[in-house]
Amino acid sequence: MAGLGGDLRRWPSRRWWVALATALFTVVFIAIPTDLIDTPFFSRQIPPTAWSWPVLILSAVLAGLVTATYVAHPEGALPSKAAGRLGMAGWLVTFFAVGCPVCNKLVLLALGTTGAMQFFEPVQPYLAAASIVLLGGALYARMTRENSCGLPARTAAATEALDRVL
Repeated sequence: MAGLGGDLRRWPSRRWWVALATALFTVVFIAIPTDLIDTPFFSRQIPPTAWSWPVLILSAVLAGLVTATYVAHPEGALPSKAAGRLGMAGWLVTFFAVGCPVCNKLVLLALGTTGAMQFFEPVQPYLAAASIVLLGGALYARMTRENSCGLPARTAAATEALDRVL
């Protein structure tokens, strides 16, 4: 992971803008329905935990960085579907981790109010940790894949020859 800092320093400004926009979008998209940002549209019966904002901010930053790795990737670096799935899973788990246990309709349908308080609320810190691990793993996978030894771009003649063989 030590080499990733140098890779981030070499990112073009376009990637940084995408990372920033994605991080801001993530904060707003998760914080409004979970009522971390107070609006007249959503309410919370249980106050947010002390770790909700730090987890949301860290997850948003990681989600922004993961998304930015898909912008203008170096020639020869192959996109990784598995890393993309990890990032999306981490983003979704963050939503459940910082949300109100009895405000989440899916949790209420599955467990009821008592079940949400007894079973889901104690699991939320682990969901928060899992979201950070998933997003961090996705970022690591994307960054290391970019630096893997890629094949040079195929020439038109090589593509034509391959098409004749197939």
